[in-house]
Amino acid sequence: MSRRDRKEEEVRRMLETRHPAVPADLAARATEHGTRLLRRHRAVRRAAWLLLMAAAIAFAIWAAAAEPWVTPPTDTTPPLEGW
Repeated sequence: MSRRDRKEEEVRRMLETRHPAVPADLAARATEHGTRLLRRHRAVRRAAWLLLMAAAIAFAIWAAAAEPWVTPPTDTTPPLEGW
């Protein structure tokens, strides 16, 4: 008996047995759980966007203050003397 046949036989056996009773409040609990999950995902998404915006603003302020695109001053090289 191959593995596929064994799994198929196991599934058939499970389907032939009596199904367990479903709790009466299952739909209400599932709805409540889904609502909580959606609320949590929404809060995490908002926090991620706020963090991204704060990082972008901090980078813009740093770039405006430090001006990394400007070339460094030329007085960093030693003076030429004795020519």
